[in-house]
Amino acid sequence: MLDLDRKGKFALLSICSNTLLIIFKVAAGILSGSVSIISEAIHSGMDLVASIVAFLSVRGSAKPADKEHPYGHGKIENISGVVEGVLIFIAAGMIILEAGKKLFEPVEIEEAFVAIAVMLAAAVVNFFVSKILYKVAKEEDSMALEADALHLKTDVYTSLGVGFGILLIKITGFIMLDSLVAILVALLIIKEAWELCKNALEHLIDVRLTDEEEKDIDEIIKKVIKIYETRLIDYHKLKTRKAGNKRHIDFHITLNPELTVKEAHDIVGCLKKEINAKFTNSRVNVHIDPDKNQDE
Repeated sequence: MLDLDRKGKFALLSICSNTLLIIFKVAAGILSGSVSIISEAIHSGMDLVASIVAFLSVRGSAKPADKEHPYGHGKIENISGVVEGVLIFIAAGMIILEAGKKLFEPVEIEEAFVAIAVMLAAAVVNFFVSKILYKVAKEEDSMALEADALHLKTDVYTSLGVGFGILLIKITGFIMLDSLVAILVALLIIKEAWELCKNALEHLIDVRLTDEEEKDIDEIIKKVIKIYETRLIDYHKLKTRKAGNKRHIDFHITLNPELTVKEAHDIVGCLKKEINAKFTNSRVNVHIDPDKNQDE
């Protein structure tokens, strides 16, 4: 039996739900002959691959630091975000190609109400699964799970759009609407893929933490400076980045040169404790500089 942490268990939930939805969407697509439903099945197929990537990445990123990877394996989640984004781009391209063919050779929609029911059911399932995944992603600070939740959230809108499109086809008799809805689904997917790749790549090239997070760090350090008054003079050279769910925070402090090693160590310990209380999964490096003015 797999030994899974909390993130792994919920990533597995996404795999199971996507597998079931693919089966139902493919069946509905074959029965109805609808290219927009087939496009949704392709979308769910890519979602399944993305869910497997997310599952593997959260397991890999959870490995502790080792000799070859002293900073841990957190960036595996960022890499998975890029992979998932590329997969979504591929899915969108496949949908557009298929819809383009059917645009000039439209096929009559059969078993329309069965198809609509499947799309509505898919939307409901994905709504609840994506909501659960997004909640866990925020609690665990997991990019891989957040990306997976984003896929499923987009699937909610596209499934509803396809279902509504088929309903309009039955009402109006405008068969080409099926291909047009499929192309619209693909365009929404491309937008999702771009946002996902952009976010993942930013962390891979070590973009700094958000303004809000750096503001919180600044306030924490200044609070500690007030506690130690003349012993801790100031701080400078703040550098931050994020790898997976781990934040790396690096800065210099200026200390009174007359402090003992133990006193300096205690100040650094206090800074680390206060920052880790706010950002629970963080690696804080504090560099000590003596106050040159007091040396003179």
